[in-house]
Amino acid sequence: MAMSGAREDLMSNLLDKRVALVGNARSLAERDEGAEIDAADLVVRINRAPMPASRTHGTRTDWLALATSIGADDLDRIKPDRILWMSHKRKRLPWTVATSDGFYLHPLADWESLRDRLGAPPTTGLMMIDLLASSGLASLRLHGFDFFASLSLTGSRRADQVPHDFAAEKRFAEALMNRDPRVTQAGT
Repeated sequence: MAMSGAREDLMSNLLDKRVALVGNARSLAERDEGAEIDAADLVVRINRAPMPASRTHGTRTDWLALATSIGADDLDRIKPDRILWMSHKRKRLPWTVATSDGFYLHPLADWESLRDRLGAPPTTGLMMIDLLASSGLASLRLHGFDFFASLSLTGSRRADQVPHDFAAEKRFAEALMNRDPRVTQAGT
């Protein structure tokens, strides 16, 4: 059984914060966004959170959003204060993650709603964009999101080898940025 904290607690931790959400696009390794990332009030990273250089990716991780297994070595490297399990696949949730301080289990209904809006399973990144934008944060700055144009730093699969619809996710994020001035994308 998961030991999830309440959504209200998560949302209260976001209130009036400047949040940097760091995706895993390879293109981020070509930009100098590390200082901006680390200057945010809260830094959220995704899955195995590659950080090839502090100049490009920064060094801090306050929250880690997971939808995949993660080893102890990666957790020790990342050192998140809070882990959020975003996947609908509950059987993959490691006990050590579920019992960690500040753990949050993303509701299945939220995952299903986003899947239905996209017409495909959402990525961890888009789930976090959706979740964070629903809070009272001051700003959300996206780093390392090119919607798979440059592939991912965490694997070698191509867009046609994963179950996500990156064009739909890009449209979703662009529509959100057009209607919510708190959400912006670095590197554009």
